[in-house]
Amino acid sequence: MGKLKITLEDLFNLPSAVIYNPDGFKPVSNVEIDSRKVKKGSLFVAIKGEKFDGHDFVQTAVKSGAAAVVINKKKLKKFSSLDKTIIAVDNTTAAFGDIANIWRNKLNAKVVAISGSNGKTSTKEMIATLLSEKFNVVKTIANNNNHIGVPLTILSADEKTEVLVLEHGTNHFGEIPYSAKISQPDFALLTNIGDSHLEFLNNREGVYKEKAALLIETELNNGTVLINADDPLISNHSKNFSKKVTYGFKGKVDVKGKIVGTTDNGRTKVQVVYGKEKFETALPVYGESNAKNFLAAVSIALKLGLTKKQILEGVKKFTPVHGRLDVKKYKKAVVIDDTYNASHASVKSAVDTMNKIKTFKNKIVVLGDIFELGSKAAKLHKELESIFTLNKNLVVLTVGTMMQHLVKELRKKNIRSIHFFLREALSLYLQYEEIENSVILVKGSRGMKMEEFVNILEKRFE
Repeated sequence: MGKLKITLEDLFNLPSAVIYNPDGFKPVSNVEIDSRKVKKGSLFVAIKGEKFDGHDFVQTAVKSGAAAVVINKKKLKKFSSLDKTIIAVDNTTAAFGDIANIWRNKLNAKVVAISGSNGKTSTKEMIATLLSEKFNVVKTIANNNNHIGVPLTILSADEKTEVLVLEHGTNHFGEIPYSAKISQPDFALLTNIGDSHLEFLNNREGVYKEKAALLIETELNNGTVLINADDPLISNHSKNFSKKVTYGFKGKVDVKGKIVGTTDNGRTKVQVVYGKEKFETALPVYGESNAKNFLAAVSIALKLGLTKKQILEGVKKFTPVHGRLDVKKYKKAVVIDDTYNASHASVKSAVDTMNKIKTFKNKIVVLGDIFELGSKAAKLHKELESIFTLNKNLVVLTVGTMMQHLVKELRKKNIRSIHFFLREALSLYLQYEEIENSVILVKGSRGMKMEEFVNILEKRFE
């Protein structure tokens, strides 16, 4: 198969596009929005972001070899003297999405799309790792899961790509319907529906409605939807989809999981049953939440024709995603870095994981605020107390405005807890108090920068 290219005809098909100097245009195989990454023959799309406006870097892109540029029609006068092909459009961000959709339709690759409230990045990594045992896989890198990141990932695939694994994120209505229309998935799944982004999506039904756009677009594309039968909201809506595979740890499903035990160092043993086949493995990553992520990944792998042997080989290559139940072992402590983000469900999962690690009896939980909960924030922080039971070996350390509500509830249950009004005070506690011989969990929403406390612990125990 020849190298994939964006042609002049493709550009003429962009909604609202007017093309200047078309005669000198040659098909391009590289599309960039970052002028620093432009190479000879690239198409540069000038996108206006929160911090930078790509139109300020058009000249830089041209000097670096851009063969053509996509600009906003309102900026046309500024670039009238440019001796390059100019594609003027009403909205360059929308045009970037349209170009990515054109590219997606040129790819000879299956597209697997993932969203959900918790675990989507870990699930994406597991899916990509398993499928790499059989296919040439391209996946979402870092946090490129929004209206810009999804097109970027699609455009990073080429003619050799056999499977494209895309993570779709959202915190506002309309984001996933937009990115799903660009990616047109062949397979899609929602890991779960929780209380994330309630500030913008109102309630769990709102969260489902937004994320289900990924499943609906897959159905329209004659693709297969994978249903987490253990999630009541997802399961209740499963009747809306005709081509589907169900998976879960409860009830009658196509791919059945069972947690059959835990290793001495806290890792989960999972059994998978599908049809007449059965296999069992101890996951190299921690937490029952990862067992659920694994079952989702296995369901995709089986649907795409991987053998039991290929799946078991792939499992050996799993590694924790940075900041997501990343267990670090030291001589005098075990530190669980789960600082990437937080929700009620993920806090529960992380505490469960901590309790299963028997290396040390003492348990310390360091918690920061959970964001984007809107008017329910105080109530949901209070309800975190249900996760904890009275234990003389447990202490809960909190920081942030909302975590004060949790501490008040914990004290009613006589659970040892300390709230720190200043981050510096918590930092000093973690540096100098007697916290050796403990399993220490650190967790909070992204904006709380809880990784700073992990760094303190790493320096102390290394």
